[in-house]
Amino acid sequence: MAHFAEINSDNVVLRVIVISNDDIKDSDGVEQESIGRAFCNNLLGGTWVQTSYNNNFRGVYACIGYTYDSENNVFVSPE
Repeated sequence: MAHFAEINSDNVVLRVIVISNDDIKDSDGVEQESIGRAFCNNLLGGTWVQTSYNNNFRGVYACIGYTYDSENNVFVSPE
C-alpha cells in the first residue's frame, strides 16, 4: 500500500490516504511518486506528497497537522 499526505498552501498536512501500489506504477511496473500524486489529485484534488508508514523516507510518517518541509524533503511534527 502507498500512503499520501494532502498538504495545503502552507505545507500543513490536511489528511493522509492509502492507495494501492498498482496505482503508482508506470508501464514497466516501477513505482513512481509522481504517478501517485497525479492519481490522488485526479481522485480528490489538492496537492499530495508520498509518506512512508515505516519511516523509510521523509523523516516521519505524515499525520494531520504535521508540516512538509520541502527544502529538507521531510515531514515535521508540530511543536
